[in-house]
Amino acid sequence: MKKVLALVICTALSGICLAANAPGFKVTKRYPVPGNGGFDYIVFDSSSDRLYVSHGTEVNVLDANSGKVLGKIENTPGVHGIAIVPDLHRGFITDGKNASVTVFDTKTLKTRKTIAVGQDPDFTFYDPQTQRVFVCHGDAGEITAIDPEKETVVGKIPLGTGAEAAVLNGKGDGFVNLEETAQVVKFDPKALTVQQKWPITGCKTPTGLAMDTSGNRLFIGCRSRVLAVMDASNGKVLTTLPIGERVDAVAYDPENKVIFASNWDGTISVIRQKSADEYESVGDIQTQKSAKTMALDPKTKRLFLSAAEMESSPGKNGERTRMRPKPQTFNILVVERQ
Repeated sequence: MKKVLALVICTALSGICLAANAPGFKVTKRYPVPGNGGFDYIVFDSSSDRLYVSHGTEVNVLDANSGKVLGKIENTPGVHGIAIVPDLHRGFITDGKNASVTVFDTKTLKTRKTIAVGQDPDFTFYDPQTQRVFVCHGDAGEITAIDPEKETVVGKIPLGTGAEAAVLNGKGDGFVNLEETAQVVKFDPKALTVQQKWPITGCKTPTGLAMDTSGNRLFIGCRSRVLAVMDASNGKVLTTLPIGERVDAVAYDPENKVIFASNWDGTISVIRQKSADEYESVGDIQTQKSAKTMALDPKTKRLFLSAAEMESSPGKNGERTRMRPKPQTFNILVVERQ
């Protein structure tokens, strides 16, 4: 990464800061995906070079290199997250609208089973160390642990409020954002217990979360337009840096020491890690408005983002107007460094 310090122009009257473009990054490809509906998480599976993409009431499966649509897993109402267990050739999908997890075969893309869980299952991930799939719940305010081989719930971690994104350090510790209370919870993924609960100083509405496991640092995307850097040993927020509007995902490239925060406003905010305690903004990658969910290929360093053209939709029963994807405009953006 070139040592380029982005020029930041702050307008005193508006209080808005505009960052220069991040050097060398750009959208290189767009993969069109058929079908309509909203979208949430996108997951890159390094074991197969596939993308698993939440989309309406299904998950689309794409070849990450060509963009070819390989198939889909249907009947996943309110789909949010996808977790892949390579050794078992199984995937787990959170179905937010019917409080369940769909288990599917990654070879055939056929549904194997539906597991009942608590309300509002959202983000999900697999932990190779404990060999468990974990599901973060919004309304239920808990994390559910699933045995992926037996396809059964083995326990829960009560959190008291909605769980957003989570990460593991590979040393027996997990960390999860609490969106409503702006806190990070440290938990034991084996014992299924809460160990610590820390306020995220200077942050409101935390969403995306990534980790530098060697440096023991958490990178927290906040809807208050900052990225917070937290010491994972004690919960101290070391610094905050400006990012774009409505962040949803954060990714960390440990080899190049770069943090990415993808935002609804059509930018990826790029932050360089100078040391475990020093960070600087190096600008924004221009993407597409609505492209707030993101996945990183750790080998090639490609970034994949879900996006669609948006249009206003009248609210029902006097509710406010909402934005929705225009039909047949959903696509996957590929961002690479040139």
